[in-house]
Amino acid sequence: MQLSLLNELEFNDARDAFLKCCGSERWAYALAAARPYESDDELLKMADAAFAEFGRDDWMDAFAAHPKIGDVDSLRQKYGNTKDWAQSEQAGVNGVSDDVIERLASGNKLYEDRFGYIFIVCATGKSAEEMLAILNGRVDNDPEIELGIAAEEQKKITHIRLGKL
Repeated sequence: MQLSLLNELEFNDARDAFLKCCGSERWAYALAAARPYESDDELLKMADAAFAEFGRDDWMDAFAAHPKIGDVDSLRQKYGNTKDWAQSEQAGVNGVSDDVIERLASGNKLYEDRFGYIFIVCATGKSAEEMLAILNGRVDNDPEIELGIAAEEQKKITHIRLGKL
């Protein structure tokens, strides 16, 4: 979508477009309300400004909109409006061994049990093995440190998705 078209959308349509980039209602509302944007750079700055206002609950909303890495059923059932994006972002899990998928699944469960949300990583360009190594490297983090890391990953994902609008 071109920026000029995004600027011309009705408010609710613009909010829905932004929700495809980040699942936080608060964030999408802020971006829709701040239109019109003069440039892509201005849009990205507003995206980051809206993130800067986030508390834990806002991050949880954003994280909840993601499928678990490698969870194809979750992609199909829950995330139909971003399924194509998520599948291409997670292309690194396609064609990997069952062992790696199982280790990702068990690592995701351990991570979610520890932190209360799914493992968030900007998967674009990463193999399943790389994502597994990142997961294993983060699962023992202090919860506050990990929330900051997950938030930065969410920002990366959102920036990529904003470029796809």
